Amino acid sequence: MARFVPIVYVGLSLAAAVYSCSPNPYATTNKVYKKQSRTMARGLESLPPTLLLDSVVTPKYAVGTVNFDLRKPNYVIIHHTAQNSCEQTLKTFTLERTKVSAHYVICKDGTVHHMLNDYLRAWQAGISKWGNTTDINSSSIGIELDNNGYESFAEPQMVSLLKLLDTLKSKYTIPAANFIGHSDIAPKRKVDPNVFFPWQRLSQRGFGYWYADTTNVVLPPSFDHLLALRLVGYDLADTTAAIRAFKRHFMQDTLGRVLTAPDDKVLYQLMKKYQ
Repeated sequence: MARFVPIVYVGLSLAAAVYSCSPNPYATTNKVYKKQSRTMARGLESLPPTLLLDSVVTPKYAVGTVNFDLRKPNYVIIHHTAQNSCEQTLKTFTLERTKVSAHYVICKDGTVHHMLNDYLRAWQAGISKWGNTTDINSSSIGIELDNNGYESFAEPQMVSLLKLLDTLKSKYTIPAANFIGHSDIAPKRKVDPNVFFPWQRLSQRGFGYWYADTTNVVLPPSFDHLLALRLVGYDLADTTAAIRAFKRHFMQDTLGRVLTAPDDKVLYQLMKKYQ
């Protein structure tokens, strides 16, 4: 019997993929996914409940508005898995005890596993902050790239990532500024995606910002690099962590703990883009 291999997207929808004829090793956890989704859907179908508060006058009947839609993701957070294979990550995300998940996992060969509906809240950002947003899980899509954290990203993986980002940006009208990394939003805890991630390449396609040649950039006397970091989006609760995250993302520097004069020029350019 012929065996069909996945085509780019491997997800929970039959319309999204061509499946292998072999048994699905995640059939059991897929049943859990569907059960939880149906439970949430039933909750959405019900009219808003009556407020059970002593100080509130109870209405005679329920009234549901006719003007609403689903909540829309506004950020994309990019991670590396820090594990040794796609299979290991898929197992991690299908074990309840791990309490972690992502919407998408992209393997080195370019296979994209769509693990969670985009409108549902994944547990991928953790304790994090970007600008004034503190619950990033509630407003973002998480993408995990199969990578142990110390290696470059495979070309088939990057091709699939760019195609996926094109789709997400168009579907949800996500601003270019809102494609960021896990270490950007959680600089004290995370270093992903690693220093080899090609942020400049993404920016050339409209996913995230980058900077131009800074040779002729003149900083104004009033320039404050910490204020600039905050305006870009970094949390300054730990300034050293914020600086290291910035240098990792934009300078491909994993050792620097202070901002140099060339760094300040880059930061000045970026600050004007993010404002």
